[in-house]
Amino acid sequence: MGRQVDIKSPSWHFYIMIKTQVQIPDELFRRAKAVAAEREWSFAEVVRRGLEYITAVNPPSRLPGSEWKLPPPEDLGCFLAPEEQWTELSHDQP
Repeated sequence: MGRQVDIKSPSWHFYIMIKTQVQIPDELFRRAKAVAAEREWSFAEVVRRGLEYITAVNPPSRLPGSEWKLPPPEDLGCFLAPEEQWTELSHDQP
């Protein structure tokens, strides 16, 4: 007797994956690699699950692009530092 296959509830899934690159701080990378090793997952699986989680708990709440408008600019007054110091000041730690 042959085997029957239930095509209404297949036991496999087909996903299209997109390959991308991201920059991750060293410490976060080490922690993610440790999670992957502990759970015997790939690093990519940790990243996918993290993205699935963060998008589930933070669903898009922005209005569709056709309804959203850039707010008008505000006058913030004069610069507090000369332009030649901007790069140096942007690297200062709080």
